[in-house]
Amino acid sequence: MSDKRDYYDSLGLNKGATDDEIKKAFRKQAKKYHPDVNPGNAQAEARFKEVNEAYEVLSDSTKKARYDQFGHAGVDPNFGAGGFGGGFSGFGGIDFDLGDLFGSIFGGGGSSAKARNAPRRGERVTAGVTITFEEAAFGVEKEVSIMRVETCDDCSGTGCSKGTTAEMCTNCKGLGTVVAQQRTPFGVMQTSTECPKCGGRGKIIHSPCTKCRGLGLVRRSRNVWVSIPAGIDSGQTVSLRGQGSAGVNGGESGDLFVTVSILRHPIFEREGNAVLLNLTISFAQAALGAELEVPTLDGKVKYSLPEGTQTGTVFRLRGKGIQNLRGSSRGDQFVTVVIAVPTNLTQRQKELLLEFSGISNQSPTPTSKKKKKK
Repeated sequence: MSDKRDYYDSLGLNKGATDDEIKKAFRKQAKKYHPDVNPGNAQAEARFKEVNEAYEVLSDSTKKARYDQFGHAGVDPNFGAGGFGGGFSGFGGIDFDLGDLFGSIFGGGGSSAKARNAPRRGERVTAGVTITFEEAAFGVEKEVSIMRVETCDDCSGTGCSKGTTAEMCTNCKGLGTVVAQQRTPFGVMQTSTECPKCGGRGKIIHSPCTKCRGLGLVRRSRNVWVSIPAGIDSGQTVSLRGQGSAGVNGGESGDLFVTVSILRHPIFEREGNAVLLNLTISFAQAALGAELEVPTLDGKVKYSLPEGTQTGTVFRLRGKGIQNLRGSSRGDQFVTVVIAVPTNLTQRQKELLLEFSGISNQSPTPTSKKKKKK
């Protein structure tokens, strides 16, 4: 009996798997155990060889049929890892691109690694700003102090001192990478590595700029004006494209993200786009009704309070809330009535209240906790 591992098991499949399932499983296992992903790992190298051997058999309909019927004895024992003497130029009909392999794992090429001198986008910069309740409601322009990386103005980003220029690296011919060959049990592979002479920059600076020390970039404090839209809420962020750190090698600048904090208001609270207010009135106003002046973000407005208003009653002032952040409509203001119980009554006031109590003959009545909205 063969001591080889079952080919289906090697690919993580069950017997009878379709051609597409076999192909997908092979790609997954090959990426996981590839020697370039696991340098110096003998166990991973052995698994990689085993995976390819399994695929070579299962991807061939004739050999797959013999293997399904007779197992390892039904296929040529010398076929297993054959076909790799010329490198990784084809795995049983699959167009297997090592650049694609490493791109999916590391975000960059393996044999075509990205050079350090390629254009790169600048880093994002974050900052915070504190505004008032009213500024959040109506929008405001604010000056924000930030720290970001900028192009050195002494050398205009070249990294060279005035009157000098950089020399192209002759070792990598300005690419920043050099090609190295490595012999493996599966053939000779080519990989791109950082040029040791120029450190991957593709150029050599003999006389560096004294301000940026040859980097072409400096860190600097700046004040930036930020337009904060009406309706923004605490914790939300305003983004300014291109106001972050400068890009490298001609890459575009990063973005600036400003997070907003809102100060508490002495009388107003916010709930989404609604403004909430507690309004204290007298017992007489609640009982008899009154013409009230109610504070809003737009100033005081008149409201006719009906007689017999109970404490906890909520009335609505339409369009007196916060503007929708993505539109021009505004929320509403909800005013909760709080009836003040009089204190430090005079003797005459007490006598009148006692008389009123005797006439009304009221007793405590249970009520719902729900607030009424008008």
